[in-house]
Amino acid sequence: MSKRNNRRRAPGSRVKYYAVGGVAIVAIVGYLLASSGLRGQVASTQLTHESTSGGSKPTILYVNQGNGAVNSSNFGRLLSVATSHGFNTIFLQVFRSGVLLFDDSTLRGFVASSHGQGLKIYFALYFTDSSQQMPTPIFIDGEDGINLDMSTLPASAQSGLLSNLSGSYSGTTAVTATDFSTGLRPDILVLETYGTGLDRYIHPGIIASVGVFTTASKQQYDQEFQYALANSDGVMVFDYAGLVKSGY
Repeated sequence: MSKRNNRRRAPGSRVKYYAVGGVAIVAIVGYLLASSGLRGQVASTQLTHESTSGGSKPTILYVNQGNGAVNSSNFGRLLSVATSHGFNTIFLQVFRSGVLLFDDSTLRGFVASSHGQGLKIYFALYFTDSSQQMPTPIFIDGEDGINLDMSTLPASAQSGLLSNLSGSYSGTTAVTATDFSTGLRPDILVLETYGTGLDRYIHPGIIASVGVFTTASKQQYDQEFQYALANSDGVMVFDYAGLVKSGY
């Protein structure tokens, strides 16, 4: 994909006559019943709308440390942007080109803060060479899953890394892939479908993607986001820094 090197990338007077009082009471009761029914209809309509707008599908914001570093000093800002934009999951790049970017204490703090905002957090591991070692000590820091970001590696190396992860990690496994015919079968497969003419690769069984850098306006971004969400098992937006910069 383009920019691969940069990647990792909402009362009243008193009533004098009983007859009049009776009429007033009946009118009030009728009004209350009617308005109660109306409120029920509104609530039902809202619930129906919410249930058809993505439901519990993952809406993922990818944090690429190559585009804009996120650390303890600005992690709260990331959470604020994620929640205000309706995301329910963060893929935070914590390992990049063989280097672990944070210690366990910091990672556990990120997890606690994310969960406190109702967000799931996956640790994204960006591999650029098959000799780079899996950072297994972070597998017990409370994250919701591990994402392997390794599209630049040969297929055999990718398969080996996923096998290694599956054998040493009991949580949810995810892979972000640019090869739309990949044979990898993690728990969650995210296809990087951003770009012109890639709609045909969006289908149930995978999570589709929207690239902020491939959209020219908020309208286009919103349209691509909704299409990906409606036609796959979720949507991933690449990436956080680009979203903030665009002002979408």
